[in-house]
Amino acid sequence: MSRLRMPRALAAGLGVVALIGAWWLFSVTVFTPAEGTTFTPVPSPWTVFSTIFSDGLAAYWPVFQVTISEALVGFAWGNGIALVLASVVLLVPKAETVITQIAVVSYCLPVVAVGGIAIVVLGGAKRAGDPSATAIFLAALAVFFTTVVGALLGFKAAERASLDVVRVYGGSRFTQLRKVRLIAAAPAILSALQIAVPSAFLGAILGEYMGAIDRGVGITLIKLQGDLDSPRVWAVFLLTAAVALIGYALVGLVSRVVTPWVSGRTVAP
Repeated sequence: MSRLRMPRALAAGLGVVALIGAWWLFSVTVFTPAEGTTFTPVPSPWTVFSTIFSDGLAAYWPVFQVTISEALVGFAWGNGIALVLASVVLLVPKAETVITQIAVVSYCLPVVAVGGIAIVVLGGAKRAGDPSATAIFLAALAVFFTTVVGALLGFKAAERASLDVVRVYGGSRFTQLRKVRLIAAAPAILSALQIAVPSAFLGAILGEYMGAIDRGVGITLIKLQGDLDSPRVWAVFLLTAAVALIGYALVGLVSRVVTPWVSGRTVAP
């Protein structure tokens, strides 16, 4: 007897409806305004959506433009260094312990402490509207561990028989990396890069929270929280989640195109 499977789109739609329903329920029951005030920490979904609609997405774009650029630069640097180090492990196996320890240490470092040091060493934005160097650094740091581990696991997934064939024909470790290991590691690397997208965006926002920048999601949230403007705080929060989700989906789409065998699809001849 075959099991009925719910389509992904329907499951995602039901999940969104359930989240919005729970959000509305908490806003009208648990997080109601205190007596004598009109401020509520959790406004209703309708209030937040109407705020976004009345402000217009164009009003939020200058804020997100800076943070997205910081996340993209940090994403490129962090993942680039991670992939290079993972490749070094295959060419120089004795370096694996050192590189793995570096990745673990980078993951265990407290972000607040690292951000404080980074803002002293690197500073923030050089000019008004420029990306923050600290935000870029924290975005790179946020993706480094995931990509190193994913790449190493992917490289080690290569079939021994294929590696032996390359070696028998006189191929070097670099030839094995280029012709066998990269292909075998592609699904794991792309999965790590997909996970790294929201991590890079979050790292950039945390970097902006350290200050030294005049525009961005992090500093905007600080200003809105200071003004007790909860509808716009939640509006920025929802748009942040939407941007991260779009980036995650785009990398997932690239992964499906580059590695069609993972999803069971066939490549057209």
